[in-house]
Order: sequence, then C-alpha cells, then structure tokens
Amino acid sequence: MTATSPSASSPSPGAHEQARNQTTDPRAAQLARIYVLLRLALTMTVVVMLIWVVGDVLMVIFASTLVAVILHNLAGIVERRARIPYWLALTTVVSVLIAALTGLIWSSGPEISEQAVKLRTALSTQAHSLRDSMGHSSTGRMILDNLPASLGGNQPSSGGGGFGSLAGSMTGFVSSAFGAAGTLAVILIAGLYFAISPELYVNGMLRLVPHEYRKGSRDLLLTAGRTLWAWTAGQALDMTVVGLLSFIGLWCIGVPLALALGVVAGLANFIPYIGAFVGAIPAVLIALSQGTREGFMVMGLYTAIQFFEGNVMAPLIQRHAVQMPPGLTILSQTIFGTILGVPGLILASPLTAALLATADRAIPKLKDDERV
Repeated sequence: MTATSPSASSPSPGAHEQARNQTTDPRAAQLARIYVLLRLALTMTVVVMLIWVVGDVLMVIFASTLVAVILHNLAGIVERRARIPYWLALTTVVSVLIAALTGLIWSSGPEISEQAVKLRTALSTQAHSLRDSMGHSSTGRMILDNLPASLGGNQPSSGGGGFGSLAGSMTGFVSSAFGAAGTLAVILIAGLYFAISPELYVNGMLRLVPHEYRKGSRDLLLTAGRTLWAWTAGQALDMTVVGLLSFIGLWCIGVPLALALGVVAGLANFIPYIGAFVGAIPAVLIALSQGTREGFMVMGLYTAIQFFEGNVMAPLIQRHAVQMPPGLTILSQTIFGTILGVPGLILASPLTAALLATADRAIPKLKDDERV
C-alpha cells in the first residue's frame, strides 16, 4: 500500500499564509464591499425597471392576490364554524357574495345608477361654474394656468415618451384591450383561482427560492397574507361606517343624491387620508349648488365624520388589525401613485402594510441602547 505524502494530504504553510493575507488584505475587503454594493444597486435597478415597465401587470397580480386573501380567509371562517370541507366553504362564500351583489343591483341598482348619472351631471356643471368664476380673478387665472388640463386647468398634458411609451406599449392591453370592466373581471377570476388552491401557487413560488432560504420565505409569505387580511377587514369596516354616516347625515341635511354620495364617500375611504378629501369634494360641490349654508353644513358633517373615524374607529381597528404610521402611508401613496398612476394610489396602503409586516419579520429589532 502506498503511503500518502504529507504535502499531498495537507496544504502547505505557504498556502495558509496566502489565504490569510487575502482575508486580511484591506484592498481585498474594500473590493468585496464594492462588489456587494454594485450587486445591490444592480438588483434595485432591475426591480425599479421591472415596476416601471410592467407596473400595470404587477398591480393586477397584487389586486388578484388581495381578492384571493379575502376569499380564502372568509372561506376559512366558514370552514371552521360550519365544519365543512374547504371547497364547499369557498363555494358558499362565493355564492353568498354573488347573491348579495345581485340582490343589491336588483333592488337598488336603478336608483343608484340614476343618482350616479345625476351626480356626474351635477359635478360637471359645478366644475364648469367654478372654472368660469375662477377665470374672472387674477388669482383664479394663475391657478388655472398652473393646473393640468386633466384637472380642468390650462396647462397642457405632457405626452409620454421614452420608457413611458414603452410601458404603455407593453402593458397597455390591461387598460386598452379589456378596459376597466375587463381588468376587474381578470382580477376577480384570477383571485378566485388563487383562492381555490393557494398552496399550489405559494409552493410554486417557494420552489424558485434557494433551499436554505425557503423556510424564512415561507414565514414572510404567511406574514404578508395575514397582514393583507387584517388590513382589508379593518378597512372594510371603516368604509361601511363612513359610508352609512355620510348617507344619513346628507339625507338629514337635505342634500340631493345622498345615497350616491354616501357610496362615493365609503368607497373613497379605501384610500386612507386622501380618500377622505376625495369623497367629500362631490358632496360639498353639490351642497354649494343648493346654497352657502348647505355647503358649510356638509363641510361640518364630513369634518365630524373624519374626526370620529380618526379618533374612535381607527384606534379600535388598528388595535386588532394593522397600525401604519400616517406619514409613511401618505408617502407610499405619493410614490406608488406617481409611478403606477391611479392603481398604484388605490393599492398603495395594503401593499405598504404587507411590506412593513414582512420587513418587521425579516429585520432584527433594535436593542434598547440602539433606540433614539
């Protein structure tokens, strides 16, 4: 039997010294840090470019995921309470939702549709009157000259070019070929399929993750799902209360189209903070057409509703749901709204809530001596 030489079985002292020098060499350490920074910058650039180019598609995917989370959790509640299989619970939930929507359209659809048409006509009339009155003053003309044409001003809208046109050509099928109704149908159908077998899609995503990171990625996905459900449930309750209070208050004041305005206020409240102003503007304009007194009463009504929502409803909801800093919420709405337009503005809050929850789970918490 041939003996193995020491030089073949163990590395030479020179090799150990060379490896130690490479490890402790300041220049090598600096190059390693530069490599990490370049890789991080490249990754962030690719992510930003992906969002810029296919942002509409990503918003559709996220909206479908949000629908799937809602259906999955509602079916889970029915499954636990009624002790029936998941597929039967999901079928029950979908059937009840379709029946409720059909009943609402059958009973109140004509009235809501008629009020919506009247509301649009009244708002258009009020907008033209406001623009004419602003045109008779120097301050009003200055405001109109700096407002874009899409908001009723005189500033021409800039045509999209470069990457904007590229994004429109690649993802414009969502808005041009299908339209809003088609996009909504895609979201609902995709969300239903996601909810039928969520484990199929989640496991498929986890297979794309390296083996050593799969357990952590699974925890982050589950955390994001629970956060989206908590945010949606809390926001649905908040929207319902705001919508009912707005309808009752407007009806008591005697403002026309109270039902449609209440629906608008409730739906607009899906967007925190900004939605409150968006929902109040139509009601104030309609009330001002009735008189200055009615306009101030509606302003007071919406101020009282938002005070109640912000100081009573929101703390109760956040105690059991998701607590998001107001500054970060508004900043995320600005960023996503600027990059992705109206869909980004609408979905900014649930997306930010999911990102905050996953970041809180993934990043170690500060120690006591590290806090400000």
